[in-house]
Amino acid sequence: MNLLTKDMMPELLSVNEGSCISLYMPTHRAHPNNLRDPILFKNLLKNLKNSLLQKHSESEVEILLEPFVALESNKEFWRHTLDGLAVLGTVDTFRTINLPVPVKELTVVANSFHTKPLRRYLQSVERYNVLGLSLHDYQIYEGNRHSLTELELPSDTPKNINEALGYDLTDKHTTVASYGGVGNQTSNMHHGQGGKSDEADIDTEKFFRFVAKTINDNYSGPSGLPLILAALPEHHNLFHKVSNNLSLLPSGIDVNPKSVETDELVKHAWKVMEPYYNENIAKICNEYDQAKSKDTASDNISEVAVAAAAGKVDTLLIESELQIPGKIINETGSIEKGDLANPEVDDLLDDLGELVTKMGGKVMIIPHEKMPTKTGVAGLFRY
Repeated sequence: MNLLTKDMMPELLSVNEGSCISLYMPTHRAHPNNLRDPILFKNLLKNLKNSLLQKHSESEVEILLEPFVALESNKEFWRHTLDGLAVLGTVDTFRTINLPVPVKELTVVANSFHTKPLRRYLQSVERYNVLGLSLHDYQIYEGNRHSLTELELPSDTPKNINEALGYDLTDKHTTVASYGGVGNQTSNMHHGQGGKSDEADIDTEKFFRFVAKTINDNYSGPSGLPLILAALPEHHNLFHKVSNNLSLLPSGIDVNPKSVETDELVKHAWKVMEPYYNENIAKICNEYDQAKSKDTASDNISEVAVAAAAGKVDTLLIESELQIPGKIINETGSIEKGDLANPEVDDLLDDLGELVTKMGGKVMIIPHEKMPTKTGVAGLFRY
Protein backbone atom coordinates (compact mmCIF):
# COMPACT_ATOMS: atom_id res chain seq x y z
CA MET A 1 0.00 0.00 0.00
CA ASN A 2 1.48 3.36 -1.05
CA LEU A 3 0.90 5.89 1.73
CA LEU A 4 1.75 9.56 1.37
CA THR A 5 4.83 10.89 3.13
CA LYS A 6 6.30 14.38 3.34
CA ASP A 7 9.33 13.19 1.35
CA MET A 8 7.15 12.57 -1.73
CA MET A 9 6.08 16.20 -2.12
CA PRO A 10 9.29 17.71 -3.57
CA GLU A 11 9.23 15.10 -6.34
CA LEU A 12 5.57 15.70 -7.15
CA LEU A 13 5.97 19.48 -7.06
CA SER A 14 8.97 19.32 -9.39
CA VAL A 15 6.97 17.75 -12.23
CA ASN A 16 6.17 20.44 -14.79
CA GLU A 17 5.85 18.80 -18.17
CA GLY A 18 3.10 18.60 -20.76
CA SER A 19 -0.21 17.34 -19.41
CA CYS A 20 -0.09 16.40 -15.74
CA ILE A 21 -3.14 14.30 -14.81
CA SER A 22 -4.51 14.38 -11.26
CA LEU A 23 -7.41 12.18 -10.16
CA TYR A 24 -8.89 12.13 -6.67
CA MET A 25 -11.76 10.06 -5.33
CA PRO A 26 -13.17 8.63 -2.10
CA THR A 27 -12.66 4.90 -1.57
CA HIS A 28 -13.75 2.29 0.94
CA ARG A 29 -11.81 -0.08 3.17
CA ALA A 30 -14.19 -3.02 3.25
CA HIS A 31 -16.50 -5.20 1.19
CA PRO A 32 -19.13 -4.64 -0.17
CA ASN A 33 -18.72 -0.85 -0.32
CA ASN A 34 -15.36 -1.11 -2.10
CA LEU A 35 -17.07 -2.82 -5.06
CA ARG A 36 -18.30 0.63 -6.13
CA ASP A 37 -14.83 2.16 -6.25
CA PRO A 38 -13.66 0.82 -9.65
CA ILE A 39 -16.95 1.99 -11.18
CA LEU A 40 -16.44 5.53 -9.92
CA PHE A 41 -12.84 5.44 -11.13
CA LYS A 42 -13.99 4.44 -14.62
CA ASN A 43 -16.45 7.34 -14.74
CA LEU A 44 -13.74 9.79 -13.70
CA LEU A 45 -11.52 8.47 -16.48
CA LYS A 46 -14.21 9.57 -18.94
CA ASN A 47 -13.95 13.11 -17.57
CA LEU A 48 -10.19 13.01 -17.97
CA LYS A 49 -10.44 11.80 -21.53
CA ASN A 50 -12.80 14.63 -22.49
CA SER A 51 -10.46 17.17 -20.95
CA LEU A 52 -7.36 15.72 -22.62
CA LEU A 53 -9.02 15.63 -26.04
CA GLN A 54 -9.17 19.44 -25.95
CA LYS A 55 -5.38 19.47 -26.31
CA HIS A 56 -4.29 16.01 -27.56
CA SER A 57 -5.13 13.59 -30.33
CA GLU A 58 -7.00 10.35 -29.65
CA SER A 59 -3.79 8.31 -29.86
CA GLU A 60 -1.93 10.65 -27.49
CA VAL A 61 -4.78 10.41 -24.99
CA GLU A 62 -4.67 6.61 -25.13
CA ILE A 63 -0.96 6.67 -24.25
CA LEU A 64 -1.47 9.10 -21.37
CA LEU A 65 -4.36 7.09 -19.92
CA GLU A 66 -2.89 3.63 -20.47
CA PRO A 67 -1.69 3.13 -16.85
CA PHE A 68 -4.99 4.53 -15.55
CA VAL A 69 -6.96 2.02 -17.63
CA ALA A 70 -4.72 -0.80 -16.39
CA LEU A 71 -5.36 0.26 -12.79
CA GLU A 72 -9.11 0.11 -13.36
CA SER A 73 -8.94 -3.65 -13.96
CA ASN A 74 -6.45 -4.40 -11.16
CA LYS A 75 -8.73 -6.29 -8.75
CA GLU A 76 -6.01 -6.78 -6.15
CA PHE A 77 -5.42 -3.03 -5.94
CA TRP A 78 -9.09 -2.27 -5.26
CA ARG A 79 -9.19 -4.81 -2.42
CA HIS A 80 -6.68 -2.82 -0.37
CA THR A 81 -7.80 0.80 -0.46
CA LEU A 82 -8.33 3.16 2.47
CA ASP A 83 -10.65 6.21 2.61
CA GLY A 84 -9.27 8.21 -0.30
CA LEU A 85 -7.18 7.78 -3.43
CA ALA A 86 -4.91 10.00 -5.51
CA VAL A 87 -3.73 8.87 -8.94
CA LEU A 88 -1.17 11.11 -10.65
CA GLY A 89 0.34 10.62 -14.06
CA THR A 90 2.18 12.09 -17.02
CA VAL A 91 3.59 10.41 -20.10
CA ASP A 92 6.64 9.40 -17.99
CA THR A 93 5.23 9.25 -14.43
CA PHE A 94 2.49 7.26 -12.71
CA ARG A 95 1.82 7.25 -8.97
CA THR A 96 -1.04 5.91 -6.82
CA ILE A 97 -1.37 7.17 -3.24
CA ASN A 98 -3.78 5.75 -0.66
CA LEU A 99 -5.07 8.27 1.86
CA PRO A 100 -6.56 7.55 5.30
CA VAL A 101 -9.00 10.43 4.82
CA PRO A 102 -11.86 10.84 2.31
CA VAL A 103 -11.28 13.19 -0.63
CA LYS A 104 -13.80 14.66 -3.04
CA GLU A 105 -14.11 13.46 -6.61
CA LEU A 106 -11.84 15.61 -8.75
CA THR A 107 -10.04 15.39 -12.08
CA VAL A 108 -7.55 18.04 -13.21
CA VAL A 109 -5.34 18.26 -16.29
CA ALA A 110 -2.76 21.03 -16.08
CA ASN A 111 0.96 21.72 -16.54
CA SER A 112 1.63 20.54 -12.97
CA PHE A 113 0.05 18.06 -10.58
CA HIS A 114 -2.88 19.23 -8.48
CA THR A 115 -1.50 18.60 -5.00
CA LYS A 116 -3.77 20.57 -2.71
CA PRO A 117 -5.60 17.48 -1.34
CA LEU A 118 -2.24 15.85 -0.62
CA ARG A 119 -0.86 18.93 1.06
CA ARG A 120 -4.13 19.37 2.93
CA TYR A 121 -3.57 15.89 4.34
CA LEU A 122 0.11 16.47 5.18
CA GLN A 123 -0.49 19.97 6.53
CA SER A 124 -3.67 19.20 8.43
CA VAL A 125 -3.31 20.05 12.09
CA GLU A 126 -5.59 17.16 13.06
CA ARG A 127 -3.10 14.41 12.14
CA TYR A 128 -1.36 12.43 14.87
CA ASN A 129 0.41 9.13 15.60
CA VAL A 130 -0.62 6.55 18.18
CA LEU A 131 1.95 4.21 19.69
CA GLY A 132 0.36 0.98 20.89
CA LEU A 133 2.72 -0.48 23.49
CA SER A 134 2.73 -3.64 25.59
CA LEU A 135 5.44 -5.53 27.47
CA HIS A 136 6.09 -7.69 24.42
CA ASP A 137 5.48 -5.71 21.24
CA TYR A 138 4.37 -2.41 19.76
CA GLN A 139 2.48 -0.92 16.81
CA ILE A 140 2.46 2.55 15.27
CA TYR A 141 -0.65 4.13 13.78
CA GLU A 142 -1.46 7.34 11.95
CA GLY A 143 -4.82 8.91 12.60
CA ASN A 144 -7.18 11.84 12.34
CA ARG A 145 -10.51 12.56 13.94
CA HIS A 146 -12.21 9.87 11.85
CA SER A 147 -9.84 6.94 11.41
CA LEU A 148 -6.64 5.12 12.34
CA THR A 149 -4.34 3.25 9.97
CA GLU A 150 -1.60 0.95 11.21
CA LEU A 151 1.74 1.80 9.61
CA GLU A 152 4.32 -0.77 8.59
CA LEU A 153 7.51 -0.77 10.59
CA PRO A 154 10.73 -0.79 8.52
CA SER A 155 11.41 -4.37 7.37
CA ASP A 156 14.72 -4.63 9.26
CA THR A 157 13.32 -3.24 12.53
CA PRO A 158 12.71 -5.62 15.48
CA LYS A 159 8.98 -5.97 16.14
CA ASN A 160 8.94 -7.40 19.68
CA ILE A 161 11.00 -7.65 22.85
CA ASN A 162 12.73 -10.90 21.85
CA GLU A 163 13.91 -9.47 18.52
CA ALA A 164 14.86 -6.13 20.08
CA LEU A 165 16.89 -7.44 23.04
CA GLY A 166 18.03 -10.83 21.80
CA TYR A 167 20.91 -12.04 23.97
CA ASP A 168 20.55 -8.92 26.12
CA LEU A 169 17.22 -10.24 27.37
CA THR A 170 17.81 -10.51 31.12
CA ASP A 171 14.77 -12.52 32.12
CA LYS A 172 14.99 -15.58 29.90
CA HIS A 173 12.70 -17.77 31.99
CA THR A 174 9.72 -15.59 32.72
CA THR A 175 7.15 -14.07 30.41
CA VAL A 176 4.87 -11.43 31.91
CA ALA A 177 1.56 -10.96 30.15
CA SER A 178 -0.74 -8.05 30.92
CA TYR A 179 -4.41 -8.23 30.13
CA GLY A 180 -7.00 -5.56 30.40
CA GLY A 181 -8.89 -2.70 28.85
CA VAL A 182 -9.61 0.91 29.70
CA GLY A 183 -8.95 1.98 33.27
CA ASN A 184 -7.48 -0.18 35.98
CA GLN A 185 -9.00 -3.49 34.97
CA THR A 186 -5.64 -5.16 34.51
CA SER A 187 -3.70 -8.04 35.93
CA ASN A 188 -0.25 -9.48 35.43
CA MET A 189 0.28 -13.21 34.93
CA HIS A 190 3.74 -14.75 35.24
CA HIS A 191 4.45 -17.93 33.28
CA GLY A 192 7.44 -20.22 33.64
CA GLN A 193 9.81 -20.59 36.52
CA GLY A 194 12.89 -19.04 37.96
CA GLY A 195 12.18 -15.47 36.80
CA LYS A 196 12.53 -12.44 39.08
CA SER A 197 10.42 -9.30 38.94
CA ASP A 198 13.45 -7.01 39.00
CA GLU A 199 14.89 -8.81 35.96
CA ALA A 200 11.56 -8.37 34.17
CA ASP A 201 11.67 -4.66 35.06
CA ILE A 202 15.15 -4.35 33.56
CA ASP A 203 13.99 -5.98 30.33
CA THR A 204 10.91 -3.76 30.18
CA GLU A 205 13.00 -0.60 30.53
CA LYS A 206 15.44 -1.76 27.84
CA PHE A 207 12.56 -2.59 25.51
CA PHE A 208 10.76 0.70 26.12
CA ARG A 209 13.99 2.61 25.42
CA PHE A 210 14.36 0.73 22.16
CA VAL A 211 10.75 1.46 21.15
CA ALA A 212 11.08 5.14 22.08
CA LYS A 213 14.17 5.58 19.89
CA THR A 214 12.67 3.60 17.00
CA ILE A 215 9.49 5.68 16.92
CA ASN A 216 11.36 8.97 17.28
CA ASP A 217 13.87 8.15 14.53
CA ASN A 218 11.42 6.71 12.02
CA TYR A 219 8.18 8.59 12.62
CA SER A 220 8.04 11.50 15.07
CA GLY A 221 11.32 13.04 13.99
CA PRO A 222 10.59 13.07 10.24
CA SER A 223 6.88 13.97 10.50
CA GLY A 224 6.69 16.14 13.60
CA LEU A 225 3.23 14.72 14.32
CA PRO A 226 1.94 14.61 17.89
CA LEU A 227 2.42 11.16 19.43
CA ILE A 228 -0.20 9.60 21.72
CA LEU A 229 0.81 6.64 23.86
CA ALA A 230 -1.76 3.85 24.16
CA ALA A 231 -0.75 1.42 26.89
CA LEU A 232 -1.88 0.02 30.20
CA PRO A 233 -1.81 2.69 32.95
CA GLU A 234 1.20 1.22 34.74
CA HIS A 235 3.37 1.54 31.61
CA HIS A 236 2.92 5.26 30.90
CA ASN A 237 5.30 6.66 33.53
CA LEU A 238 8.19 4.41 32.53
CA PHE A 239 7.82 5.14 28.82
CA HIS A 240 7.71 8.91 29.42
CA LYS A 241 10.78 8.55 31.63
CA VAL A 242 12.89 6.81 28.97
CA SER A 243 11.61 8.75 25.95
CA ASN A 244 13.21 11.94 24.61
CA ASN A 245 10.49 12.36 21.97
CA LEU A 246 9.47 16.03 21.83
CA SER A 247 6.25 15.07 20.01
CA LEU A 248 5.03 12.78 22.81
CA LEU A 249 1.90 14.29 24.36
CA PRO A 250 1.68 14.31 28.17
CA SER A 251 -1.81 12.82 28.00
CA GLY A 252 -2.34 9.31 26.66
CA ILE A 253 -4.76 6.42 26.36
CA ASP A 254 -4.95 4.00 29.29
CA VAL A 255 -5.69 0.91 27.23
CA ASN A 256 -3.91 -1.92 25.49
CA PRO A 257 -4.88 -1.11 21.86
CA LYS A 258 -5.19 -4.79 21.04
CA SER A 259 -8.03 -5.10 23.54
CA VAL A 260 -10.37 -2.64 21.77
CA GLU A 261 -11.81 -2.20 18.29
CA THR A 262 -10.23 0.41 16.01
CA ASP A 263 -13.33 2.63 16.09
CA GLU A 264 -13.13 2.78 19.88
CA LEU A 265 -9.40 3.52 19.78
CA VAL A 266 -10.08 6.43 17.39
CA LYS A 267 -12.52 7.93 19.89
CA HIS A 268 -10.00 7.64 22.71
CA ALA A 269 -7.24 9.15 20.55
CA TRP A 270 -9.29 12.11 19.35
CA LYS A 271 -10.39 12.87 22.92
CA VAL A 272 -6.68 13.28 23.72
CA MET A 273 -5.81 15.09 20.49
CA GLU A 274 -8.70 17.55 20.15
CA PRO A 275 -7.50 20.11 22.74
CA TYR A 276 -4.08 20.31 21.03
CA TYR A 277 -5.77 20.58 17.63
CA ASN A 278 -7.93 23.51 18.75
CA GLU A 279 -5.03 25.17 20.52
CA ASN A 280 -2.82 24.96 17.42
CA ILE A 281 -5.43 26.54 15.13
CA ALA A 282 -6.33 29.25 17.66
CA LYS A 283 -2.65 30.15 18.00
CA ILE A 284 -2.03 30.61 14.26
CA CYS A 285 -5.29 32.51 13.76
CA ASN A 286 -4.37 34.84 16.62
CA GLU A 287 -0.95 35.40 15.04
CA TYR A 288 -2.68 36.30 11.77
CA ASP A 289 -5.03 38.78 13.48
CA GLN A 290 -2.10 40.48 15.20
CA ALA A 291 -0.07 40.63 11.99
CA LYS A 292 -3.08 42.00 10.06
CA SER A 293 -3.42 44.84 12.56
CA LYS A 294 0.23 45.73 11.83
CA ASP A 295 -0.20 45.44 8.02
CA THR A 296 2.13 42.43 7.92
CA ALA A 297 -0.59 40.03 6.75
CA SER A 298 -3.29 39.99 4.09
CA ASP A 299 -6.39 38.11 2.99
CA ASN A 300 -6.24 39.57 -0.53
CA ILE A 301 -5.25 36.75 -2.86
CA SER A 302 -3.56 39.08 -5.37
CA GLU A 303 -1.43 40.71 -2.68
CA VAL A 304 -0.53 37.32 -1.19
CA ALA A 305 0.42 35.94 -4.62
CA VAL A 306 2.79 38.85 -5.31
CA ALA A 307 4.36 38.45 -1.87
CA ALA A 308 4.68 34.67 -2.37
CA ALA A 309 6.51 35.14 -5.68
CA ALA A 310 8.96 37.44 -3.91
CA GLY A 311 9.51 34.89 -1.13
CA LYS A 312 7.89 37.16 1.47
CA VAL A 313 5.17 34.80 2.74
CA ASP A 314 6.20 33.16 5.99
CA THR A 315 2.94 31.27 6.65
CA LEU A 316 -0.04 30.71 4.37
CA LEU A 317 -3.45 29.53 5.54
CA ILE A 318 -5.72 28.02 2.88
CA GLU A 319 -9.39 27.07 3.30
CA SER A 320 -9.60 23.32 2.84
CA GLU A 321 -12.68 22.87 0.65
CA LEU A 322 -12.50 26.05 -1.43
CA GLN A 323 -11.37 26.10 -5.07
CA ILE A 324 -10.65 29.24 -7.09
CA PRO A 325 -10.08 28.37 -10.77
CA GLY A 326 -7.05 30.22 -12.09
CA LYS A 327 -3.27 30.27 -12.21
CA ILE A 328 -0.22 32.34 -11.35
CA ILE A 329 1.01 33.47 -14.75
CA ASN A 330 4.51 34.85 -14.21
CA GLU A 331 7.38 35.29 -11.77
CA THR A 332 5.88 38.52 -10.37
CA GLY A 333 2.91 36.66 -8.91
CA SER A 334 0.24 38.05 -11.25
CA ILE A 335 -2.88 35.91 -11.24
CA GLU A 336 -5.40 35.04 -13.90
CA LYS A 337 -8.86 33.64 -13.18
CA GLY A 338 -10.13 30.82 -15.38
CA ASP A 339 -12.28 27.71 -15.72
CA LEU A 340 -11.28 24.30 -14.36
CA ALA A 341 -12.70 22.70 -17.50
CA ASN A 342 -9.78 24.31 -19.36
CA PRO A 343 -6.83 21.88 -19.29
CA GLU A 344 -4.46 24.83 -18.80
CA VAL A 345 -6.21 25.95 -15.59
CA ASP A 346 -5.75 24.55 -12.09
CA ASP A 347 -6.91 25.68 -8.67
CA LEU A 348 -5.34 29.06 -7.89
CA LEU A 349 -5.13 28.19 -4.20
CA ASP A 350 -3.26 25.02 -5.08
CA ASP A 351 -0.74 26.97 -7.19
CA LEU A 352 -0.33 29.52 -4.41
CA GLY A 353 0.33 26.84 -1.83
CA GLU A 354 2.92 25.21 -4.07
CA LEU A 355 4.66 28.53 -4.63
CA VAL A 356 4.87 29.32 -0.92
CA THR A 357 6.23 25.84 -0.22
CA LYS A 358 8.88 26.17 -2.93
CA MET A 359 9.93 29.55 -1.52
CA GLY A 360 10.47 28.07 1.94
CA GLY A 361 7.21 29.18 3.55
CA LYS A 362 4.84 27.15 5.69
CA VAL A 363 1.38 26.19 4.44
CA MET A 364 -1.51 25.09 6.65
CA ILE A 365 -4.82 23.78 5.34
CA ILE A 366 -7.62 24.97 7.64
CA PRO A 367 -11.29 23.90 7.77
CA HIS A 368 -13.79 26.54 6.62
CA GLU A 369 -15.22 27.07 10.10
CA LYS A 370 -11.75 27.73 11.55
CA MET A 371 -10.44 30.15 8.89
CA PRO A 372 -9.78 33.69 10.17
CA THR A 373 -10.78 35.21 6.78
CA LYS A 374 -13.65 34.96 4.29
CA THR A 375 -11.50 34.91 1.13
CA GLY A 376 -10.06 31.42 1.62
CA VAL A 377 -6.55 32.84 2.06
CA ALA A 378 -4.57 34.32 4.94
CA GLY A 379 -0.94 35.19 4.39
CA LEU A 380 1.53 36.20 7.11
CA PHE A 381 4.51 38.08 5.68
CA ARG A 382 8.21 38.09 6.50
CA TYR A 383 9.42 41.52 7.57
